[in-house]
Order: sequence, then structure tokens, then C-alpha cells
Amino acid sequence: MLRSPLIATSSLVLALASATAHAAEVPVADVDALLAAIAAAQPGDTIVLAAGDYEVHQGKIACETAGTADAPIVVRAAEQGAAKLRLDSLEGFHVRAPYWRFEGLDIEGICAADSDCEHAFHITGAASNTHIVGNRLHGFNAMIKGNGEPIGPNMAYEHPDDVVVEYNEFFNEAPRDTSNPVTPIDVVGGQRWILRGNFIHDHAKGGGDNISYAAFLKGHAKDGVIERNLVVCELLHSGQVRLGLSLGGGGSGPDMICEDGACKPEHERGVVRNNLILNCSDVGIYVNAGADSKIFNNTLYNTAGIDMRFAETTGVVHNNLLMGKIRDRDGAVTDKQNNVVEATLEQFAAWFADPAAQDFTLVDGAAFVDLGLAVPEVTDDYCGNDRNDGAIDIGAIEYDGEGCNGGLPVPGGSGGDTTTTGDTTGEPTSGDSGEPTSGDSGVPTSGGSDGPTTTDPGGTDGETSLGESTGNTTQSATDGSSATAGDTSPATDDDGGCGCRSDATAGGPLALLALIALRRRRRQS
Repeated sequence: MLRSPLIATSSLVLALASATAHAAEVPVADVDALLAAIAAAQPGDTIVLAAGDYEVHQGKIACETAGTADAPIVVRAAEQGAAKLRLDSLEGFHVRAPYWRFEGLDIEGICAADSDCEHAFHITGAASNTHIVGNRLHGFNAMIKGNGEPIGPNMAYEHPDDVVVEYNEFFNEAPRDTSNPVTPIDVVGGQRWILRGNFIHDHAKGGGDNISYAAFLKGHAKDGVIERNLVVCELLHSGQVRLGLSLGGGGSGPDMICEDGACKPEHERGVVRNNLILNCSDVGIYVNAGADSKIFNNTLYNTAGIDMRFAETTGVVHNNLLMGKIRDRDGAVTDKQNNVVEATLEQFAAWFADPAAQDFTLVDGAAFVDLGLAVPEVTDDYCGNDRNDGAIDIGAIEYDGEGCNGGLPVPGGSGGDTTTTGDTTGEPTSGDSGEPTSGDSGVPTSGGSDGPTTTDPGGTDGETSLGESTGNTTQSATDGSSATAGDTSPATDDDGGCGCRSDATAGGPLALLALIALRRRRRQS
């Protein structure tokens, strides 16, 4: 029987009104109330955690009700960082539905064995438009894991798109004693992910191949943006092989788990811009099979530089300021212009107030101020300030009088506190593929015997070479000659899941940074 348009419209209005009427703020103060609120959540609900400790002992916290664009489901702390979740499970929040937002939480893995605490957030399948904002995540191997789930009779993988991860802190207090992948933001597939303004430090893998990344987007992901992040590979501890940011990671496989059923290229049309990356024993930026990659206006201090690798890798590398080299390796072809490469510790010390402590207050900018190439994809800088004073500067910061000097990323722009000592102590499982999958992935194989296969362009394509780097972490950071990133074929890599299956007051580094900043201000006053 046909229904009249008026009746149909009225039914829709009633349904929307019902959903709106249900939306509520749900205060919780203990674990049972939290789990009940999440299980009963409806579009528009805001679950607010009172200050205190929440020790959760279950396999995962399932988030399976869909929010909407106008009525997302929000889980947030009443006071930033004061709701402390302690988890002893393989994964914490497993998000399988769209439009969830998590904000202001302190989440720590407390497993007795590091291999048993994999993810604080596992974002899979239909979980598009998830937002992870302003959280403190530690004690996990891959704090945020994103990957697809098979759907339909052909078991084609659906991946979460349009996920935003911004203004979080990721770290581990010691190297992870595991052979599983260690990468704080580990994403396989998905489109239009944004990783913005995060503080990622001390990601280290103490077992297996000892290689870790700060973050990567891979698995034929598309249109990802990695911007305005602060990465300090070595802050609380040192050692192992620590890479910075990556499009492609160590590669993916088999093809079925990747976007479009094919893992090559590992990423398309990715943008890495306006990041500060420091004290990495290997390269600060690594692109593995990244088609049409755009690497713009990054500052890399005391790293081995930038590697663009494999024949699928194309794109542009412009306006970067770095110690180390920019290499095209194993068939990669990129356009490199207006980069300052092979700078030394002494040169950085002459240019900036205290770069080892992320204080990039300008002292002498003759080598890079107003010497950048205008590119439409770069309109602001590390602090979110507009680059609108004429010719843009090389590097992550625009020195136009708006006060950006590095430090912690700050939402909405303007510079953060200058911070840190900078001393260098400085195959998928069967069934529900939303569960963590097996296999060690996302990491290149260590062993510097292969080394780079091409040499630095030596000042061609508009690059300015300022002499050999004399960094003080490891050989790969000091001379750029032994970068280990991806030295074996990534074809053996899988989707970067953990070697497991799961069932059903800010302290630490940020407090340390604030104390150091206070002491610096007192010295300067």
C-alpha cells in the first residue's frame, strides 16, 4: 500500500524528534556506570566521566551504536586528563560504528606482559568519522589501530574513513618488550584520515626487530594528512631503531585487507606538512610506495632525514629544513625544491634559541626565512598561524611576528610552551576481523648493511646542502648513511594488527615539559 508523502514526512519528523529527545548528558563515576552508559548509548548522548580511576577488566569496550553527523556519541572527561582509565586487556575501546568522539581521557595499559596490551582504541569497519581528541595514551603497542573488516558475501573489506586524531599525547615509559608492531598510530586502509597536532614521543620496540614508527598511514590509504605534530623519538629513553612519520610504513599484505583489494601503492595523495620531528635514530619521514606524496615544510632535527622509496613513490618534497639527506631510493622519483639539507647541530644552534628542547625561537634565519616555494597546500604553519607575509619560510614555522616558536602543539593556533630537555638519552585472523590480527607488520627490518641505495641529490633541484650532519644519537642519525627503513621488501608485511585476538592529573612527560618550560622562563627573566 502506498503511503502519502505527508504521512511519510510526518513519520520522519517523529523519528528525528524521538532521537533528539533521547540525547542526554550521562554522568558516570565508576566502571559499571561507564560500561552501562556506553552499551546503552544513543545518538547525541554525551557520557561524562568524573575525575578518578577506572580500572577495566574485560576484553574490550564495544562501541557499536551509530551516532550521526548532527548527533555524535561523545565520551569525555569532566576535567581534562582527570578521568584515568586503566586497562589490562588487548584492546580498550573497539569502535565499529560511525560518529563517536573521545575526549580528554587518560588511558593506560597495565598488562603484566607488554604483548597483552595492544590498543587503547581499535577503529574498524564502519567506524567512519571517529574523533580522538585531547587524550593521553600510554602503555600500549599501537595506541590507535585502524583497519578494515570484511563484509558481504565476497568478504570485501570496509575501512573507516574521515577519522580525526588530534591533540593527543602518545608515549611509553620504557621500550615495549614485544615482537608485535609498536607504532602509536597504526592505520591500514581508510580515506581522508587526519593526524594533527599530536605529541608523540618515546615509541620504542624492545623485542623482535627493534624497529618502530611514530605513526603511519598505509594499506592503500588515500588522501591522508599528517600535520602540525611534534615527534620526539627519544625523550625519556633511548636506543632501538625509531622512525618518525610515514606514508606506507613497512608495507601491507595480503591485498584483500587493503583499500580496493590492492596494497600498492601503500598510500595515494598523502600530505605530510608542518611537523617538528626530533632525535630519531633513523629517518624522520619515510615514504614507502606512496603515490603523489607531498612532503612540505617540515623541520627535522637530529634525524637521518627523509627517505622516498620504491617505484610506486612519486610526488614532491619542498621547503623542508633538516639534518640528514633527502633520498630517492629503489626507483622512487620525486621533485625536490627549496629544501635545506645536511644542516649540522651547530648550525641549528646558531639559528634557534634551543632546538634540542624544541625551542625554535628565531636567532638567525638568513638560510631559510622567506626562501620557500609557494605551494597551495601550505597556508599556515606548525602553530596554525597564517603564512601571509609574502614569501614563505622553509621549515615548519613561519617567522612573521605571530609568536610561533615550537613547543607543544596547541589547538586553534598560536605557539605552545617551549619544552623538553631534548637530551638524547635521548595474515588476518578468521572470523571477526575487527579483532586485532596476527603478524608483525608496519615495521621495516633492521640491519643497516643495505643502507641507502641512492645518494643525496647534492644540491640539485633547488636544494641547499649545508655540510654533513653531526647529530649525536646514533650513526644513522649522524651521517645519514645507514638508514634502515624498509631495508627488506615490505611484501611480507600484513595489516599491522597485534599478535593476538581479543574477546568479548596529567603527570609524566607533560608535567616534565611544563616544569622545564617554567625553569627556562625563570632563567630568562
